[in-house]
Amino acid sequence: MPYYSQWESADLVEQIVTGSLPASQDPRWADSGAATAAEYEFWSWRICGMACLRMILAHRGDPVPPSVPLAEECTLAGGYIRHPDRVDGLIYAPFASWITDRCGIKATVRGQLPHADIAETVHAGGLAIISVHPWIRWPERTPPKRGGHLVLVTGTGPQHLLVHNPSGLPGRSQEHARVDLGTFDRFYAGRGVLIHL
Repeated sequence: MPYYSQWESADLVEQIVTGSLPASQDPRWADSGAATAAEYEFWSWRICGMACLRMILAHRGDPVPPSVPLAEECTLAGGYIRHPDRVDGLIYAPFASWITDRCGIKATVRGQLPHADIAETVHAGGLAIISVHPWIRWPERTPPKRGGHLVLVTGTGPQHLLVHNPSGLPGRSQEHARVDLGTFDRFYAGRGVLIHL
């Protein structure tokens, strides 16, 4: 399963998320398709869902568009609502319709998504985009709430999930990060989008 970070330089994610490096100083920002470094910084914090979609497209062998134009296209489809200082979304229903129409990807939105249904989909060859708190990159922490960030479930076991985390830390929580179900439940909002491949 290919991996994409929501930042162009996956090796710099720890510096970016801890605030020691502004995202606008990512040396690869232009690869995002953004017109300016400031536009890249604005979107880079908000496009975990587009990173998940890019991974799915790459896994299928489809062309993988740059992240910012993809986010803008998703916005036009209703998957995001952009405001001057923030973005509402990812809004699951229009996102699911858009990826079906645009990419031929069958997606099922689930407001309540138990572990068993995630496992069933993954075992059948699918994937799941699920809502977790972004601190899942630090599984030892206790998050202040659940949800707010999207990760891609790439595998499951009896007591764990494997996730590709678009804001994961290099070498620790980016690719096929193993999260025990007990830990996972502290971060998981219980909802997501099942991807049927």
